[in-house]
Amino acid sequence: MQRTRRGPAWIAGAIGVLLAGATAKGEGEYSRSVRSYSLPDVTLVDRADKPVQLRALLEADEPVMLNFIFTRCRGICPVMSTIFSSVSKELGPEAAKLRLISISIDPETDTPKQLDVYAARFGAGPRWTFLTGSAEDIVAVQRAFDTWRPDKMSHVPLTFFRPARGESWVRFEGFASPKDLAQEYRRAVTR
Repeated sequence: MQRTRRGPAWIAGAIGVLLAGATAKGEGEYSRSVRSYSLPDVTLVDRADKPVQLRALLEADEPVMLNFIFTRCRGICPVMSTIFSSVSKELGPEAAKLRLISISIDPETDTPKQLDVYAARFGAGPRWTFLTGSAEDIVAVQRAFDTWRPDKMSHVPLTFFRPARGESWVRFEGFASPKDLAQEYRRAVTR
């Protein structure tokens, strides 16, 4: 069997097609709920290999959007990462107040260096934090957000948004578009 190697242009095109399908459907193609989560007290590492106290990061006094990805995913993760990248563009200068966090669900493969390469592919700026850690800690975080699946290949597109410290999380199941997420952010921060 001959393997075909596809380059960045093919990947970008495939992501574009997937993202266009996700965003063209617009509102109603995802479900939105409001929930409270009990965050585990774990230390993960960022793409610079620096320790990060997850609870402190998630309870900071700033709006936070969070998702779960892994770098070798060829399905929903590139779409979710493209959506995060596009949310920043959609918000423009307002994005300076929003913290984006992507947590790897494949800590055996996703080293800080691997996350750094992945982050660069999506143009991640300083307000977008990529985290990995021990398998035990990653499972604890997934369980806290009710996202854990025994097989990472069966994960589903989820985005979480917490407008401010002490507030509940908004859970989006499915592909909320960058415009939808930006509108959610604007509604929350202007109340």
